[in-house]
Amino acid sequence: MVNYKDLGLVNSREMFKKAMEGKYAIPAFNFNNMEQMQAIVAACVETKSPVILQVSSGARKYANQTILRYMAQGAVEYAKELGCNIPICLHLDHGDTYELCVSCIEMGFSSVMIDGSALPYDENVALTKKVVDYAHQYDVTVEGELGVLAGIEDDVVAAANVYTSPDLVEDFVKKTGVDSLAISIGTSHGANKFKPEQCTRNADGILVPPPLRFDILEEIERRIPGFPIVLHGSSSVPQDKVAIINKYGGALKDAVGIPEEQLRRAATSAVCKINIDSDGRLAMTAAVREVFATKPAEFDPRKYLGPAREALKELYKHKTVHVLGSANRVE
Repeated sequence: MVNYKDLGLVNSREMFKKAMEGKYAIPAFNFNNMEQMQAIVAACVETKSPVILQVSSGARKYANQTILRYMAQGAVEYAKELGCNIPICLHLDHGDTYELCVSCIEMGFSSVMIDGSALPYDENVALTKKVVDYAHQYDVTVEGELGVLAGIEDDVVAAANVYTSPDLVEDFVKKTGVDSLAISIGTSHGANKFKPEQCTRNADGILVPPPLRFDILEEIERRIPGFPIVLHGSSSVPQDKVAIINKYGGALKDAVGIPEEQLRRAATSAVCKINIDSDGRLAMTAAVREVFATKPAEFDPRKYLGPAREALKELYKHKTVHVLGSANRVE
């Protein structure tokens, strides 16, 4: 058993409390490798933002659970080396079984998500409570989910959105004891979040997605006042990155994300954690493709992963300052 506190990590409880008081959202950035971790930590240190390092089940398989543990510990020390001891939480994203959550807690995760949203309601409640009962023994925070997000990201696949029912949230929180709740109000996983027929086009011909269901969010806030809410699938799919990818051989047709102004609005509410993954993938892929296309003789991984890391850092600095409002929250 590895205790996350021995790695220098924190759970999400105090993070969320401060975020709700300050009307901002904690960035929850996914990582799979060293360059992503470095970019996330550097971006958050430079903007003095707390951060949640997220690991999906797929990322855990890819990177190896033992290596991830030491990478998280390294992230804490790296932040200190860069000059700011920012709060860092290590979180399991979309855990789908009790056993996976237990394994992550035993390997030093300070927070886990148990996603039973695709199960019948009573089964979701039972599974979530089981994880909560185990995690709270070790002061590990737990995120549950009600509602289903459409899209594809790693091992998470769903054909359509199922909006969260405000009628269920109070009962779910009370019965499970979760520390935060992921809801579905129109965000979606992946880079192609909406079909063209679901969108309108602006004067420049760019797809504009349907607005988030703030009415559902507001009703949920009314039902469980002061309770931490989470938004998944909140990448904005920057069109400049899509254009670079397509310019250099990519094929991202009609990729569209969540407008940043809507995420900024959500961050001033009870939404105190916003998950962003696809935007980071796009930024890194755009940088790598540009190097391969403009310098075809290059074969040193440092020469294309280095620019990819820098592009990711700049993107995430933008997110903390202009979208989430989490910059300058660490002394």
